[in-house]
Amino acid sequence: MNTRWVGLATVSSVFLRPALGIWFLSAVVDRFGLWGVYGQPNVAWGNYTRFVAYTAKLNWFLPAATIPVLAIIATTAETLFGLLLVLGWKTRTTALLCGVLLTTFALTMTMALGVKALKAPLDLSVFSAAGGALLLATSANFPFSLDALVRRNKQLESSARGGIKLGA
Repeated sequence: MNTRWVGLATVSSVFLRPALGIWFLSAVVDRFGLWGVYGQPNVAWGNYTRFVAYTAKLNWFLPAATIPVLAIIATTAETLFGLLLVLGWKTRTTALLCGVLLTTFALTMTMALGVKALKAPLDLSVFSAAGGALLLATSANFPFSLDALVRRNKQLESSARGGIKLGA
C-alpha cells in the first residue's frame, strides 16, 4: 500500500477514535439531562425516562418488561465504548462492537420509524458513525492511545530481552 495512504489512515484514526467516543458519551450525557431539558436546542432526550420511552418505540416488537433492561444495556454499552474509544484501549475490538451496535441501531430505527423516517438515522449520523467505527476496526495502529503505549512497552521489553520471546 502507498505510504501516503497508510499515513493518512493513521492520522485519520487519531481523529475518528475520540470523535466516536465523545459522540457516544454525549448521547449518554444527554439522556441524563446534563445537556439541558427536552425542548432546548440540541437536546434529544433531556432525561432518562424519555430515552426509555424512545427505546420502547424503536423496539416495539419486544415485551414491555424487557425495555428498561435494554435501555440499561444500551446506556452501559455506549458509556463503556465511549470511554474505551477516548482512551484508545482495545480499540479494534471496541470499534467492531460499536459498528455492530450502531448498524443494529440504524436498522432498528429505520424499521420502527419507517423508510420515510429514514431521515432520523441520517440526521443523527448513525449510518456514518457505524461506517466510521467499522473502518476504525480495520486500522492497525492507534497513535496517542493506550494501545500504542502498551505496544511500545512490549517492544521495549522484547528488545531489552534481546528479541527473545519467553514462553513461546
